This record gives sequence, C-alpha cells and structure tokens, in this order.
Amino acid sequence: MTKKTTKSEGVQLDLSDVDHRVGKPIGGGQLWDPCTSSDIRRWVMAMDYPNPLHWDEQFARESKFGGIIAPQSIAVALDYGHGAAPACVGHIPNSHLIFGGEEWWFYGCPVRPGDKLFQQRRFHDYKVTETKFAGPTMFSRGDTVHTNQHGALVARERSTAIRYLYEEATKRGMFENQLGEIKRWTQTELEAVDRLRREWLESNRMGVSPRFDEVKVGDTLPRRVIGPHSIASFTTEYRAFLFNIWGTFEWVAPPGIKDPWVYQDPGWGKDFAFDEEDAKIDPRKRDGLYVGPSRGHIDADRASQVGMARAYGYGATMGAWCTDYLAYWAGYDGMVRHTKADFRTPAFEGDVTYFDAEIVDKQPDTAWGVPLVQVKLRLTNQNGELLVGCTAEVELPL
Repeated sequence: MTKKTTKSEGVQLDLSDVDHRVGKPIGGGQLWDPCTSSDIRRWVMAMDYPNPLHWDEQFARESKFGGIIAPQSIAVALDYGHGAAPACVGHIPNSHLIFGGEEWWFYGCPVRPGDKLFQQRRFHDYKVTETKFAGPTMFSRGDTVHTNQHGALVARERSTAIRYLYEEATKRGMFENQLGEIKRWTQTELEAVDRLRREWLESNRMGVSPRFDEVKVGDTLPRRVIGPHSIASFTTEYRAFLFNIWGTFEWVAPPGIKDPWVYQDPGWGKDFAFDEEDAKIDPRKRDGLYVGPSRGHIDADRASQVGMARAYGYGATMGAWCTDYLAYWAGYDGMVRHTKADFRTPAFEGDVTYFDAEIVDKQPDTAWGVPLVQVKLRLTNQNGELLVGCTAEVELPL
C-alpha cells in the first residue's frame, strides 16, 4: 500500500485507493422518479429564491413558458451527493470533506415538472496541498454531465472537493480560533437585514431582462442578503436535495468499468458514515442529519469533530445561490451560461451572507453564439470576510 506524505510530520493521506481511479467514469446514485412541481417549489423555497415562475402556477401559466419551470440551479438538487460525487472518489481512511467550488455550463434546456435528469460522472484529477486548516489536504475535481429523458444536454458541472483528515483539522481548530461566539443581532440590525432582503425579493419579480446594449461595464447588480443562517435554515436546505429522502435513488454503474466506485465509502470517521444495510429498516440510518457526513451541518458538537467551530452551510447551496441570484437579474429573456465559484469558507450559524456583483466585461461575439456580459460576484459575511468569489457569463437580449 502506497502513501503520499506532505510536510506535516507524521500526518499522511492514504491515497492508495485514489490514484488508479483518476480519469475514469464512476457510478453513483440515480433518482428513481421524475422531477415534480412540488420538488421545484421545495427547492426554491429552501434557496430563499422568490421568482414566481418557479412556484406560482397561475403566474407561470400566463408567462411565455406556459407553466412552472425549474430554476437553472435545480440540476444539483436532482443529483446524488449534492453534485460532489465525482470529486469524492476513493477510500481515504479517517477523512472528511467540504466543498471547494463549482463550475457550471448551462445549455438552455429548461427542466419542467415530469422531466428526469440522468448523470454521467468522471473523476477528473486531484492535488495535495499543505493547509493551515488540516495539514495535508486534497483538492479533487470531478465532472458531471446532466441530460434529460430525451437525451438533451441540460448542464455540465465540475465540482471541487476538499478532503482532509478530520482529527488533524480538529487539533488545529482554525475556524474555532477565528470565529469566536455566535453573533447576537440587535433588533435594529435585524430590521436592516430584513429591509435589504425584501428589496431584493421584489427587485425583479416580473422577470424584466436588462438589454445587452444598455448595460455598461461598472454597473452593479442589486444587493442581496440571506440570513441570519440557523439550524432551521440549514435543515430546510438539506431537505430540498431529493436524494436525502428515504429510498429515492438506486445505485448505477457505467458499463465496462472495473470497480467503478458505485457505493462510495470515502472513509468517513465514526458516526459520519451511512449504515446502508440497517437503512433498509431504519430511515435515520440513511438520513445524513441523524447519521452520516452531513450531521455536522446542524450539530455544533459534531461540527467541531470535523474541524468546524459550529453548525455550517452547504457548498452546493452557495453555488445555487450564485446561479439563482444572477438568473433573477437576467430575467426571462436572459439566462446564466457559465459560472465559476470558489468557496473560501462556509456560511456559519448566526452569520448573514451578502451578495455584491458588478459587470466587468461585455462580449458581443462569443463561442455560445450569443452576446454575454461577464459579472464578478462576491459573497461575504457581516464582517466583510469572503465566502465565495464567482465569475459568471450571463446572456442578455439585444
């Protein structure tokens, strides 16, 4: 068995089950059922996304779409493992995972109630870097192609996972040393957050698209805020990912691949692994908030066991926030074509997340065959600390 050692003396990541899987297709979970209008409504409700096209039946029927359609971000909700499955490949003993980033390409095929998405997954590559957070840390990338039941290309995704030894992260306590106590918001502060949130909720309910010829480099998008984040909000987000529901998926494997990493035992530590056999009887054994890798998101004691100071949000949620925010601004005649988001730190319990974006370029001729504006988006907390840096290309009508 080979091991790769980094500068942290005595600390090793065992990559013997990783190297031989690089570049290969992998298996994973496939949802049994098509997407429903209630699945879409649950998703946008969890994402705090008010666009009536995605939940208001009467409004949607009167729109040019003729009925409810899903937001572009729905692809991650209709996938197994928050979209990170092809970036979390190979058994690394006593490890844990957080999301490092997502890159998305969207091809203009909307998802409607009754559609079913299928995924083709591939483990792309990895590198190991020394970090203050956990010593030797793997940054691994995986690709997913999302198609519908007709074979139409809906989206492509490249996910980045950060895999590390949870005991080393706990010992270092980086987030615990930096975060301090959960913020206690005054009534005046909460009222200011609520006002800003409401302004954004109402900013483009009618889906009016900015015109490409009218927007300018340097223009800013409406500011958004989400939060304060809480156990309730994290739980609501988790419940909107359909694979978390008991019995919603089957295991599938790409044909002709030896050992295609289907059942995905990444080497989680004690109490952070699913019990697949007993889950046939007890639903909590397959529900990650009771048992499994996600329980630290809503349990501060469990969060501390994997190097987090307190309950924290989901990387896939932050990626969806970025897509939804940009799509709301783009309106019904525009769409998000590409996003690349780097996740720097989670959204922690008690914090709020602010969205600030600026147009930085206009591209009239592009490989997409449509004019695009490039937008720089930053998600920060109430202290101005960066959570997500995102660059996106958004299609606008002429």
